[in-house]
Amino acid sequence: MFKKLSFLLLAMLSMPAGAAVSADQAARLDRDLTPLGGERAGNAAGTIPDWQGGLGEPPANYQSGMHHPDPYSADMQLYRVDRGNLELYREQLPTGVQRLLEDNPDFYLRVFPTRRSAAAPQRIYDATRFNALSGELISGGNGVAGVASGIPFPLPANGLEAIWNHILRYRGEQISFVTNQAAVMSNGGYNLLKLERQIYFVYGREGMTPKDLNNTLFLYKYRVAAPAKVAGSALVVEETLDQILSIRKAWRYNRGERRVRRLPMLAYESLQPDTNGMATADVVDSYNGAPDRYEWTLVGKQEMLVPYNSYAVHQKGIPYEQILQARNVNPELLRYELHRVWVVEAKLRKGFTHLYGKRRFYLDEDSWQILAVDLYDKNGELTGLQESHPISYYDVPMFGSTLETLYDLKGKRYFVDGLDNNEPMYNFNVKLGPRDFTPQALRREGN
Repeated sequence: MFKKLSFLLLAMLSMPAGAAVSADQAARLDRDLTPLGGERAGNAAGTIPDWQGGLGEPPANYQSGMHHPDPYSADMQLYRVDRGNLELYREQLPTGVQRLLEDNPDFYLRVFPTRRSAAAPQRIYDATRFNALSGELISGGNGVAGVASGIPFPLPANGLEAIWNHILRYRGEQISFVTNQAAVMSNGGYNLLKLERQIYFVYGREGMTPKDLNNTLFLYKYRVAAPAKVAGSALVVEETLDQILSIRKAWRYNRGERRVRRLPMLAYESLQPDTNGMATADVVDSYNGAPDRYEWTLVGKQEMLVPYNSYAVHQKGIPYEQILQARNVNPELLRYELHRVWVVEAKLRKGFTHLYGKRRFYLDEDSWQILAVDLYDKNGELTGLQESHPISYYDVPMFGSTLETLYDLKGKRYFVDGLDNNEPMYNFNVKLGPRDFTPQALRREGN
């Protein structure tokens, strides 16, 4: 399947693992590569266009606080992929998507023209150029040094560097938002869980330098808003950069007990509550946390049909029951495009345990957002599929997921997070600080 390794990968294979690139290589970020390391040029067939800066400014019809209007609403569908014509497109599809199409005659992909909309602030581009010259893996690849704000390894030499690019990609400086999640059973039944969420990013802040990080990536907090029987429960997390050096810290406020407890473990294969056993802690944001339990391989770059510019499923006012169908998200609200992605495989190390013995990640070359993940059990059997449906939050600007799905292919059910159609839009200008993310703050808000 992966017959065509990118020229970029071939150029980097001879580099020592974890080493910064040369000045000549870094200069490519101003020439044939985008500021974050993608290829500026389109493909030879003309089905992938040149990158021309992405969506760095809101369209004329955008007003602050809106669910982002679709700048590509006039695009016509190019073709549809379903079980009947799957063989024509199999090599361009993640294995999990192939299985979803094979097993579900009502599921299909609506494929549209490729729009390379990913963009970030100029300071992130500048920081990425700096990182390329100074970044290195430390602690056996479980941490990074010499980097801040930007992508740490825009010219990745191995799978670990590529996955760190996803973990440390720019997502704004702070966010306040309300979203719903649901575990959708095979018969279509589900219950919504509404979460009020806040994130204070440390790594990507303006003016941040490597010495300022203090091994902190971001601070995260949520409060359950509904249903009423669990409303008021809350969680706060301190996400560390090197989680072997210092593990992730998490505290939960239990409304019934009216007290805050330190959680012993919220990482790796720990199951997330309220996901019906489908979602482990490390599948949030497609992958998070320490990479130490896996061997990481950079397979190459491939042209793939992946979720992209998913504005249709993001729009205000769509009833959640219209989005959540039995066995899959409503395909009429999803958009797929042909993009180049980095393919990274992670295989579980001997001596470690996890629900997933192998994962195959598909990372967008323009943003480093993971767009899809094939999930395999310890016996090598395909059991799951993750997809991230991204948009350009052009008011920031930032490219990221608006909806995340995790399909249990055996159980014919799925978990979805990010439903915000009937909630206030993300606030990237909210005033937050570290004091808002302490156990004491959690206790105050719970009372």
